[in-house]
Amino acid sequence: MGMTQQELAEKLNGKRSLICNYERGYSTPDIYTICRLAEIFDISLNELVEYQNPDTK
Repeated sequence: MGMTQQELAEKLNGKRSLICNYERGYSTPDIYTICRLAEIFDISLNELVEYQNPDTK
């Protein structure tokens, strides 16, 4: 979406370093943040997390 880490952090009322940690896999957002990210990017939660049930493979 052409957004910087800082811009996304501001939308989440957080710090840029938190976004960086999410991107690098050092931390994981809580469910409320995940829901907010889906809203920001205008996608479903399934699209955001790309969850696939391992039992259906």
